[in-house]
Amino acid sequence: MTETTRDPRLVVEVLSEALPYIQRFTGKTVVVKYGGNAMTEDTLIDSFARNMVLMKEVGINPVVVHGGGPQIGDLLKKLSIESRFVNGMRVTDSQTMDVVEMVLGGLVNKGIVNLINQCGGKAIGLTGKDGAQIRARQLKVEHQTPEMTAPEIIDIGHVGEVEHVSTDLIEMLAERDFIPVIAPIGVDAEGHSYNINADLVAGKVAEALGAEKLMLLTNVAGLMNAEGEVLTGLTTTQVDELISDGTIHGGMLPKIRCALEAVKGGVRSAHIIDGRVPHATLLEIFTNAGVGTLITDAAQQGNDNA
Repeated sequence: MTETTRDPRLVVEVLSEALPYIQRFTGKTVVVKYGGNAMTEDTLIDSFARNMVLMKEVGINPVVVHGGGPQIGDLLKKLSIESRFVNGMRVTDSQTMDVVEMVLGGLVNKGIVNLINQCGGKAIGLTGKDGAQIRARQLKVEHQTPEMTAPEIIDIGHVGEVEHVSTDLIEMLAERDFIPVIAPIGVDAEGHSYNINADLVAGKVAEALGAEKLMLLTNVAGLMNAEGEVLTGLTTTQVDELISDGTIHGGMLPKIRCALEAVKGGVRSAHIIDGRVPHATLLEIFTNAGVGTLITDAAQQGNDNA
């Protein structure tokens, strides 16, 4: 069935299913970490922008935090600057940090802003340096082998972690019907810039805002158990157990820990969702089924299924 011949009854059913969720989340803040396939495939890029505009139109306040690792890598390669990684994190000297700021704060950020605006929204692009929103400190990376009596501290340059999030500017923009789009660049007390993992920034921003939801878009269907089945609903206690028994490991571990900390820090629910699915954010918020893994505090698990 084509777009022009869609059964009107199906449209009504969809709207009817979404209504209680719209009523429930009107006036609430949803922080969305945008990255992965959703950021590189044209159809997914368009659906993401439309999702943000629709959320705003029905009274939800989306706040976007975006990544941009592949784009940074591409420009570094073009400039013949070598990329080195330690524990999955890019070693960021002053020259590399200049490229990071150009890509994240300029090219990627303004591209997302433009897309949302083209879909009828009012987006404003920011970095964590604007209004000193994200106060950062240098991330200390430890390395230890069995032969070492004490861990080695590795300096990976301008890679940071979040020390504090100021929400004044974000809240002011949201109240004036803008959609804040934040690049994960922080600043320390001396004015030094730091590249920060976008998942971590999204989690800390969600905590500081007291967000209803933190949504982390990924390139997988969600958190899976040992049998490869997606775990759709988990409490913080269950997540702790899955980390302890090794079910959650590897590249998914930092993302899950970020979601876990956000929920323990006051965010009502965190969602690990499949960004490869068109309109994934709307499916997770406005339908009964959702498209990923939901993490809530045990006390509120019973009522959160979106």
